[in-house]
Amino acid sequence: MAAASTPRPSLTERRKAETQWEIARRAAELFSEHGAGQVTAEGIAQEAGVSLRTFYRYFRTKEEAVVPLLAGGVHHWLTDLAAAPAGLSVPEALERAVRAALTPQGEHEKERTEALSRTRGLLRAVPEDPALRSVWLRVHAEAEESLVPVLAELAEPDTDPLELRLTATAANAAMRVAMETWAATDAEPDDAERGPAAVAVRCLRGLTAGLRVPRAQQRG
Repeated sequence: MAAASTPRPSLTERRKAETQWEIARRAAELFSEHGAGQVTAEGIAQEAGVSLRTFYRYFRTKEEAVVPLLAGGVHHWLTDLAAAPAGLSVPEALERAVRAALTPQGEHEKERTEALSRTRGLLRAVPEDPALRSVWLRVHAEAEESLVPVLAELAEPDTDPLELRLTATAANAAMRVAMETWAATDAEPDDAERGPAAVAVRCLRGLTAGLRVPRAQQRG
């Protein structure tokens, strides 16, 4: 039986997503350049070419405007993990997904390079603004919750739920620490030794060592 295809978003939904993404990009740029404390919702709206009313239709606060940018990286990671080849163990699948999400290459190279660069600038502003840091941490808390069912699909059906949760927590923490660490450096996104993918793999191996989540056996 063929899998059901994902419905194509309507024109209205696509326009909404484009508007949210443009606001997020402008907010990240302004926060990076001036610091969140010096930026207003009005300023973000003006840079994004929308009214203040439209801005607040999508976001409750100026800090929340960057959520689409941060959540976009999480989406790539989870999508890549869910598509891991059957022959890989769970640790290998996690590592493969990390490299795919954080290494700019292929048809999405320009897009991911720009997203990583914006995220780096944004993360440099996070320590100076508690509200912005709260948004960053909330995105990762939601990522951790989303990671659990993805891991459950990869693992053997009788895997201990605690092991799944611990693995999700460790992998999510590895990504967060890696991005914060890389953002504080001058390494390019595609640097094979100091880039975000390399740092994330190092963090992942350190934090997931000893966890036991067996990969589900492929069934014919």
